[in-house]
Amino acid sequence: MTTLDAEAAAAEVATAGPLAGDPAILGLPSFIAGSVALGLTLVGVVPATAAGAPLAIILAATSIGLFIAAIWAAALGQSAVASVFGIFGGFWLSYAVLVLGLVHNWFAIPVSAAVATQKLFLITWLVIIVMLTLATLRLPLAFTAVFALIDVALVLLLIATIQASAGMTKAAGYVVLAFAAIGVYLFFGSSAVATGGKAFPLGKPILRG
Repeated sequence: MTTLDAEAAAAEVATAGPLAGDPAILGLPSFIAGSVALGLTLVGVVPATAAGAPLAIILAATSIGLFIAAIWAAALGQSAVASVFGIFGGFWLSYAVLVLGLVHNWFAIPVSAAVATQKLFLITWLVIIVMLTLATLRLPLAFTAVFALIDVALVLLLIATIQASAGMTKAAGYVVLAFAAIGVYLFFGSSAVATGGKAFPLGKPILRG
Protein backbone atom coordinates (compact mmCIF):
# COMPACT_ATOMS: atom_id res chain seq x y z
CA MET A 1 0.00 0.00 0.00
CA THR A 2 1.38 3.38 -0.99
CA THR A 3 1.47 6.38 1.33
CA LEU A 4 -1.42 7.97 -0.57
CA ASP A 5 -3.44 4.78 -0.26
CA ALA A 6 -2.80 4.69 3.48
CA GLU A 7 -3.85 8.32 3.86
CA ALA A 8 -7.02 7.70 1.86
CA ALA A 9 -7.85 4.67 4.00
CA ALA A 10 -7.24 6.65 7.17
CA ALA A 11 -9.50 9.45 5.91
CA GLU A 12 -12.23 6.94 5.11
CA VAL A 13 -12.01 5.45 8.62
CA ALA A 14 -12.14 8.94 10.16
CA THR A 15 -15.21 9.80 8.12
CA ALA A 16 -16.96 6.68 9.37
CA GLY A 17 -15.75 7.20 12.92
CA PRO A 18 -17.15 9.09 15.90
CA LEU A 19 -16.95 12.48 14.16
CA ALA A 20 -19.21 11.46 11.28
CA GLY A 21 -22.89 12.21 10.81
CA ASP A 22 -25.24 15.18 10.86
CA PRO A 23 -25.83 16.97 14.19
CA ALA A 24 -29.17 18.24 12.87
CA ILE A 25 -30.55 14.72 13.31
CA LEU A 26 -30.43 15.37 17.06
CA GLY A 27 -30.60 19.15 17.20
CA LEU A 28 -33.76 19.61 15.14
CA PRO A 29 -36.06 17.21 17.02
CA SER A 30 -34.76 18.64 20.31
CA PHE A 31 -35.66 22.13 19.07
CA ILE A 32 -39.04 20.96 17.75
CA ALA A 33 -40.00 19.35 21.07
CA GLY A 34 -39.44 22.54 23.04
CA SER A 35 -41.15 24.66 20.38
CA VAL A 36 -44.26 22.48 20.30
CA ALA A 37 -44.45 22.43 24.11
CA LEU A 38 -44.07 26.21 24.37
CA GLY A 39 -46.42 26.89 21.45
CA LEU A 40 -49.18 24.73 22.92
CA THR A 41 -48.71 26.44 26.28
CA LEU A 42 -49.01 29.90 24.74
CA VAL A 43 -52.16 29.08 22.73
CA GLY A 44 -53.89 27.91 25.89
CA VAL A 45 -53.71 24.12 25.90
CA VAL A 46 -52.81 24.45 29.59
CA PRO A 47 -54.14 27.18 31.95
CA ALA A 48 -52.36 30.53 31.90
CA THR A 49 -51.32 29.91 35.51
CA ALA A 50 -49.36 26.79 34.46
CA ALA A 51 -46.39 28.65 32.97
CA GLY A 52 -44.07 25.84 34.04
CA ALA A 53 -45.92 23.16 32.05
CA PRO A 54 -43.37 22.90 29.21
CA LEU A 55 -40.28 23.10 31.42
CA ALA A 56 -39.75 19.34 31.83
CA ILE A 57 -39.42 19.03 28.04
CA ILE A 58 -37.41 22.24 27.63
CA LEU A 59 -34.94 21.41 30.40
CA ALA A 60 -34.53 17.66 30.01
CA ALA A 61 -34.83 17.30 26.25
CA THR A 62 -34.52 20.54 24.30
CA SER A 63 -31.66 22.25 26.14
CA ILE A 64 -29.57 19.11 26.59
CA GLY A 65 -30.22 17.90 23.05
CA LEU A 66 -29.23 21.23 21.53
CA PHE A 67 -26.03 21.51 23.54
CA ILE A 68 -25.03 17.96 22.54
CA ALA A 69 -25.78 18.80 18.90
CA ALA A 70 -23.69 21.97 19.21
CA ILE A 71 -20.71 20.03 20.58
CA TRP A 72 -21.13 17.43 17.84
CA ALA A 73 -21.20 20.14 15.16
CA ALA A 74 -18.16 21.87 16.65
CA ALA A 75 -16.26 18.57 16.62
CA LEU A 76 -17.04 18.29 12.91
CA GLY A 77 -15.80 21.82 12.30
CA GLN A 78 -19.31 23.07 11.46
CA SER A 79 -18.98 26.45 13.16
CA ALA A 80 -22.24 27.96 11.89
CA VAL A 81 -24.28 24.91 12.88
CA ALA A 82 -22.61 24.76 16.28
CA SER A 83 -23.38 28.46 16.78
CA VAL A 84 -27.06 28.04 15.91
CA PHE A 85 -27.59 25.00 18.14
CA GLY A 86 -25.54 26.50 20.98
CA ILE A 87 -27.40 29.82 20.88
CA PHE A 88 -30.79 28.14 20.89
CA GLY A 89 -29.65 25.80 23.65
CA GLY A 90 -28.82 28.89 25.68
CA PHE A 91 -32.17 30.47 24.84
CA TRP A 92 -34.21 27.48 25.97
CA LEU A 93 -32.17 26.92 29.12
CA SER A 94 -32.38 30.60 30.09
CA TYR A 95 -36.14 30.56 29.46
CA ALA A 96 -36.54 27.64 31.86
CA VAL A 97 -34.36 29.36 34.46
CA LEU A 98 -36.36 32.58 34.06
CA VAL A 99 -39.69 30.86 34.67
CA LEU A 100 -38.40 28.80 37.59
CA GLY A 101 -36.63 31.82 39.04
CA LEU A 102 -39.75 33.98 38.94
CA VAL A 103 -42.02 31.26 40.30
CA HIS A 104 -39.69 30.30 43.16
CA ASN A 105 -38.18 33.76 43.74
CA TRP A 106 -34.62 32.53 43.15
CA PHE A 107 -33.28 35.94 42.18
CA ALA A 108 -35.04 38.11 44.78
CA ILE A 109 -37.03 39.88 42.04
CA PRO A 110 -40.07 41.61 43.55
CA VAL A 111 -43.47 40.94 42.01
CA SER A 112 -43.60 44.54 40.85
CA ALA A 113 -40.50 43.94 38.72
CA ALA A 114 -41.61 40.64 37.17
CA VAL A 115 -42.95 42.24 33.97
CA ALA A 116 -39.82 44.37 33.54
CA THR A 117 -37.71 41.24 34.02
CA GLN A 118 -39.63 39.43 31.29
CA LYS A 119 -39.21 42.45 29.00
CA LEU A 120 -35.47 42.41 29.66
CA PHE A 121 -35.34 38.72 28.76
CA LEU A 122 -37.36 39.12 25.55
CA ILE A 123 -35.51 42.21 24.32
CA THR A 124 -32.12 40.60 24.97
CA TRP A 125 -33.00 37.46 23.05
CA LEU A 126 -34.71 39.43 20.28
CA VAL A 127 -31.42 41.27 19.71
CA ILE A 128 -29.49 37.99 19.62
CA ILE A 129 -31.90 36.15 17.31
CA VAL A 130 -32.20 39.11 14.91
CA MET A 131 -28.40 39.21 14.85
CA LEU A 132 -28.35 35.46 14.14
CA THR A 133 -30.97 35.86 11.41
CA LEU A 134 -28.94 38.50 9.60
CA ALA A 135 -25.69 36.60 10.04
CA THR A 136 -27.11 33.44 8.46
CA LEU A 137 -28.72 34.87 5.33
CA ARG A 138 -26.33 32.75 3.27
CA LEU A 139 -28.05 29.62 4.53
CA PRO A 140 -30.94 28.08 2.55
CA LEU A 141 -34.20 30.02 2.79
CA ALA A 142 -35.92 27.47 5.05
CA PHE A 143 -33.46 28.25 7.85
CA THR A 144 -33.97 31.99 7.41
CA ALA A 145 -37.73 31.43 7.62
CA VAL A 146 -37.33 29.67 10.98
CA PHE A 147 -35.17 32.48 12.37
CA ALA A 148 -37.52 35.17 11.04
CA LEU A 149 -40.56 33.50 12.64
CA ILE A 150 -38.70 33.28 15.93
CA ASP A 151 -38.09 37.02 15.67
CA VAL A 152 -41.82 37.57 15.07
CA ALA A 153 -42.76 35.35 18.02
CA LEU A 154 -40.44 37.27 20.33
CA VAL A 155 -41.88 40.61 19.18
CA LEU A 156 -45.43 39.36 19.77
CA LEU A 157 -44.48 38.06 23.22
CA LEU A 158 -42.87 41.39 24.05
CA ILE A 159 -46.05 43.24 23.05
CA ALA A 160 -48.14 40.71 24.99
CA THR A 161 -45.97 41.25 28.07
CA ILE A 162 -46.15 45.06 27.85
CA GLN A 163 -49.90 45.13 27.21
CA ALA A 164 -50.83 42.06 29.29
CA SER A 165 -52.60 40.82 26.14
CA ALA A 166 -53.87 37.24 26.06
CA GLY A 167 -54.60 37.63 22.35
CA MET A 168 -51.01 38.56 21.52
CA THR A 169 -49.77 35.67 23.65
CA LYS A 170 -51.95 33.27 21.70
CA ALA A 171 -50.79 34.78 18.38
CA ALA A 172 -47.18 34.25 19.48
CA GLY A 173 -48.04 30.64 20.28
CA TYR A 174 -49.29 30.04 16.74
CA VAL A 175 -46.11 31.57 15.32
CA VAL A 176 -44.06 29.26 17.56
CA LEU A 177 -46.00 26.28 16.20
CA ALA A 178 -45.38 27.56 12.67
CA PHE A 179 -41.59 27.60 13.06
CA ALA A 180 -41.82 24.20 14.75
CA ALA A 181 -43.55 22.95 11.58
CA ILE A 182 -40.69 24.23 9.42
CA GLY A 183 -38.33 22.50 11.83
CA VAL A 184 -40.19 19.24 11.16
CA TYR A 185 -39.64 19.74 7.43
CA LEU A 186 -35.93 20.37 8.00
CA PHE A 187 -35.69 17.24 10.15
CA PHE A 188 -37.31 15.08 7.48
CA GLY A 189 -34.80 16.48 5.00
CA SER A 190 -31.87 15.58 7.26
CA SER A 191 -33.26 12.15 8.05
CA ALA A 192 -33.86 11.45 4.35
CA VAL A 193 -30.17 12.03 3.63
CA ALA A 194 -29.12 10.03 6.70
CA THR A 195 -31.15 7.04 5.52
CA GLY A 196 -29.83 7.12 1.97
CA GLY A 197 -32.46 9.29 0.32
CA LYS A 198 -32.34 12.63 -1.45
CA ALA A 199 -32.11 15.98 0.30
CA PHE A 200 -35.29 18.05 0.49
CA PRO A 201 -35.35 21.42 -1.33
CA LEU A 202 -34.68 24.18 1.21
CA GLY A 203 -34.85 27.23 -1.01
CA LYS A 204 -32.15 29.53 -2.29
CA PRO A 205 -30.21 31.70 0.16
CA ILE A 206 -31.12 35.38 0.29
CA LEU A 207 -27.44 36.30 0.10
CA ARG A 208 -24.98 34.55 -2.19
CA GLY A 209 -21.25 34.65 -2.54
